[in-house]
Amino acid sequence: MKIKRAAALLLLFFVSVFSFAQGGKKLDKIIKRDYTIIECTVSKVSDQTVEYSLPGETVQIVLDVSQIARIDFASGRSQTFDVSQGSSSTSPSPSSGYVAAAEIKQNTIAVLPVPFLNADNQQSSEEMAKFAQNDMYNKLLDKSGNIAPLTVQDLRTTNSLLSKAGIDYRNIDSTPIEDLEKILGVDNIVAAKVSYTIGTATTATTYNSGNAKVSDNNKKVTTNDYSTTTANNQQYYYYTVYFDMYKNAAKIYSQTRKPFLAVKDSWMESVQYLLKRSPIYVRK
Repeated sequence: MKIKRAAALLLLFFVSVFSFAQGGKKLDKIIKRDYTIIECTVSKVSDQTVEYSLPGETVQIVLDVSQIARIDFASGRSQTFDVSQGSSSTSPSPSSGYVAAAEIKQNTIAVLPVPFLNADNQQSSEEMAKFAQNDMYNKLLDKSGNIAPLTVQDLRTTNSLLSKAGIDYRNIDSTPIEDLEKILGVDNIVAAKVSYTIGTATTATTYNSGNAKVSDNNKKVTTNDYSTTTANNQQYYYYTVYFDMYKNAAKIYSQTRKPFLAVKDSWMESVQYLLKRSPIYVRK
């Protein structure tokens, strides 16, 4: 009886150890192009697909490599995938919609369209995305002497190349920086995003006027009073500006700033502030 009990305890011990080992198993990580991370066990990698299973499951899931930016294996090895899908080629293929520039122009910086997002309804404005991009572009041009030896890529060139690649303010955030550098032919990129909410406050102003008439015996007083109240609605804009700079696909500067004033154009002050404190700006 004691032998059977000891055997049962030993079996339970091994099961516990095995379960702990399984639970603590290091997983592979698939980093998709939309920046989603899948923790899993990769079983097969081919030119076209990757097969993997999720923790605790045996079902094999197939994912097209065109959706994958990189796989970090549990062993410590990483494999990067090119946007063209599936091969290890270094240049994007025309079928993917991405067309690489003929060459990378050194010491050239491009300004990306600036997603302008209303955080309340998750709606983006194309007009404001272009306006904010143009504002940042002009600020860089105005301070060209402070960002030497960098030159700013013409905005028409930037937007034309992005358009040919099927990229605009709606999907610019989901496109890897290394791909954007190839498409635009630059080694530096400034990327920003503006998120905002709008609040409303009501103030009331009351205006009083009146005439007093005193009787001859100085005892009776007659008054005619008029009171007018005016309600005023004031809108307040609460911005958050996200600001990043890249050089050779590496992020060299990243800041977030909220304007001090809650007025309509206060985001522009934040952009100016962040540009002047970026590593490309040299005070003279």
